[in-house]
Amino acid sequence: MKPGAPRLLALLVAQVLATTLPAAAGDSLPTERTDLSKADRARVEAVTRPATDFTSAETFEAMSGGATTSIAPVNANSFEHISANLASEDEERFRLGDAFFEKLWVSSPSSTQASDGLGPLYNARACQSCHPRDGRGRPPEGAVDTTSMLFRLARPALNDAERQRVETQQVLNFPDPAYGAQLQDSAVPGLVAEGRLTITYTEEPFTFPDGETASLRQPSYSVADLAYGPLDPATTLSPRVAQPMLGLGLIEAIHEADVLALADPDDSDGDGISGRAGLTRDAKTGALMLGRFGWKAQNATVRQQSADALATDIGISSPDADRPHGDCTPTQAKCFKMATGVQERLGATEAPDPVLELLAFYSENLAVPARRKASFAETLGGKKVFYDLGCASCHRPKFVTRRDAANKAQSFQLIWPYSDFLLHDMGDGLADGQQVGVASGREWRTPPLWGIGLTKTVSGHTFLLHDGRARNFTEAILWHGGEGQKARDAFVGLATADRRNLLAFLESL
Repeated sequence: MKPGAPRLLALLVAQVLATTLPAAAGDSLPTERTDLSKADRARVEAVTRPATDFTSAETFEAMSGGATTSIAPVNANSFEHISANLASEDEERFRLGDAFFEKLWVSSPSSTQASDGLGPLYNARACQSCHPRDGRGRPPEGAVDTTSMLFRLARPALNDAERQRVETQQVLNFPDPAYGAQLQDSAVPGLVAEGRLTITYTEEPFTFPDGETASLRQPSYSVADLAYGPLDPATTLSPRVAQPMLGLGLIEAIHEADVLALADPDDSDGDGISGRAGLTRDAKTGALMLGRFGWKAQNATVRQQSADALATDIGISSPDADRPHGDCTPTQAKCFKMATGVQERLGATEAPDPVLELLAFYSENLAVPARRKASFAETLGGKKVFYDLGCASCHRPKFVTRRDAANKAQSFQLIWPYSDFLLHDMGDGLADGQQVGVASGREWRTPPLWGIGLTKTVSGHTFLLHDGRARNFTEAILWHGGEGQKARDAFVGLATADRRNLLAFLESL
């Protein structure tokens, strides 16, 4: 067997079958907080109780990220600020991580050996390309390209053995045999891109009882110019836009027990909300973990989310995702023959530590901006409507992070993410038909709402939901189905003033 052949064979098998992770002994997640004293627990329970008084803002409500909150003037850079309480000795690590986030990778071989290894198939050349100014991606329109939107590709389990692997979190799903886990619309010189995503919209007019109107864009997705044969008939297309980067470290610092306590998979309380915890495994140890990141809660840590994005979106390998040929598959034999950017003098991967560590550190410490107009009458009126409609059942307003958080700056902070970080059935209208781990084709992780009112300021648009189909808050709410249907219907029936107050509240977040 030729040198390197065992490694190549392993890569090929991984692409077809997905990586199997070892199951850790005694799989379980903590159901109680062990980081708090009795006095601390009482304080946390008191401060995180749902609001009942809507005549004034709650204490510290404007500080969405606790002491990490940025109070810098609102402008296009509002999502790029460092956590306000980060130790001064950590600022250099943040700046270096920022440089790697903005770094444009190039194809191999290159004279810039610390920057090569792009692809060979890829969607973007830099993290910043998908998350401009650390903000929200958008679907392509007019001259806007598709860099911040992509298609995830996967097929369901086809037999009992495959279903067992998914049910025990050994794999998330099964990639397309020819195109892998993601449609790559770019390629390095000498290689052909996989294809391109196409979208067409049908407008569906809607009229409120008070006569106001809206229109919903019903998207239809397909792929064009496929270069490596047809997709597998069982492969599903899941469109995803890039999510904003703010507050990720605080989300990771929320104790698992606080999220698990909100889960009600059998809807035992009969409120129509049956959130389920996303479960995943640590890429190195195989330990069962709570999924917190990604549209389907498929990643447990910021580091793993970063590693997966590097490998799949850009084609850059790292210690946590050692795939120097990115998402290449056996069908794409030429892809595996392309040069990689691995430099032995620098490390065993294209983005070795400290590169991945610094990139994750930067992502963990982007500050959440302070609230605007939290005490204004229309905002408070909209907040009451938000609670009355039941929106807070899924968009959980507040948590207190764990005392033993790895980053002291994120320890024991009262934060306001407006998410329960659980999976919810959102109905047929938003279903993508793609299972990702425990998440079904109808389930999505509740996206945090903090910073959502600054989407236009930072990202230059107001597109919302997993595929950006909603052009404003009203459309996003009208798309809610499944567990969100009751709240959506109540929103439709609101008096005009109440509906406008609710939108003002969302704008303040």
